[in-house]
Amino acid sequence: LGGHQHLACTYTQYPFKTTKLILLDSLLQETRTMDRLCGLFPNPVKALAQEPAGDAGYRKLSAAATEEYSCEFGSTKYFALCAFGGVLSCGITHTAVTPLDLVKCRLQVNKEKYKSLGNGFKVTVADAGVRGLFLGWAPTAIGYSAQGLCKFGFYEVFKNLYGNMMGEENAFLWRTSLYLAASASAEFFADIALSPMECCKVRMQTSLPGTFPTTLRAAAPKIYAEEGLNGFYKSLVPLWGRQIPYTMMKFACFEKTVEFLYANVVPKPRAECTKGEQLVVTFAAGYIAGVFCAVVSHPADTIVSYMNKAPGATLASSAKDLGFAGLWAGLGPRIIMIGTLTALQWFIYDGVKVQLRLPRPPPPEMPESLKIKLGLTQQ
Repeated sequence: LGGHQHLACTYTQYPFKTTKLILLDSLLQETRTMDRLCGLFPNPVKALAQEPAGDAGYRKLSAAATEEYSCEFGSTKYFALCAFGGVLSCGITHTAVTPLDLVKCRLQVNKEKYKSLGNGFKVTVADAGVRGLFLGWAPTAIGYSAQGLCKFGFYEVFKNLYGNMMGEENAFLWRTSLYLAASASAEFFADIALSPMECCKVRMQTSLPGTFPTTLRAAAPKIYAEEGLNGFYKSLVPLWGRQIPYTMMKFACFEKTVEFLYANVVPKPRAECTKGEQLVVTFAAGYIAGVFCAVVSHPADTIVSYMNKAPGATLASSAKDLGFAGLWAGLGPRIIMIGTLTALQWFIYDGVKVQLRLPRPPPPEMPESLKIKLGLTQQ
């Protein structure tokens, strides 16, 4: 106040200089006021820089979209783009291995004619030419694209949902159970989307020549005319029996293998790896997971093929007709197919995430709060 009185008194003596002093004093007062206001809102860049390293991985999951990422983790856009990645991941890979899938299905249902993988290819080419190896490609592309949309999209949704319900500490401690629950939930819906096209595909691939249409536009109406809507879903239960254990193994084994590789094999932390190096780890973990997937789900896969070929067959009658040895027919080619498929699917899915600049959380680390509780760090 004294400063303002002094300025007022000298104004009559030095009007121009005093006016400048008054303006300068007002500017300084405004600056002080702005400094007080800024103190209420911490600098976000400084806050991130001061964040503890142990919390960084988890904090990033809820971070808003930045220049590095195209969307926020857990947002509707994030889940939609993950589902799109699943469409490409499953649709492309399953369509590409249609010849191997065709021979595998025929080995399962007609062991007398198709005696081995090599013989199956030879007999198929002799009967229908090279073109015959791609029989059923259309329902494969449509069905597995729909399945991939639900499989990967819903997996991300359920993993996020269940993880939030469990809390950060429990989500870490029970992360394998979290992966299993999220993947099983996602595959339940994915198989409902897949079943109609899977039914058409298997009937087209395993029916005797001349007894069933060889195009999707003719096969689907024929199944509907003969068996109604139930014809597309009669093998849904064994499909669940095949795909749910397969998907649970696929996601849980992949997640744990990635965690193991970065902790014990890769010579540097994931954050220091290039995106190309990270995709190599993804491919390796995907192939390892695929081998286990094939073994776990193979008996149910054989029953699905048999039931779609034999009208009126039930789950129990199919298992009885096939016998224990028959349930494992075609396991060799399926290991090759599923191992390659799973590796490529994870590679494509992770590659889509990279190209679309989606958040890709690092392998889970123990939360600081849990470290404190367990006495692993100083509070």
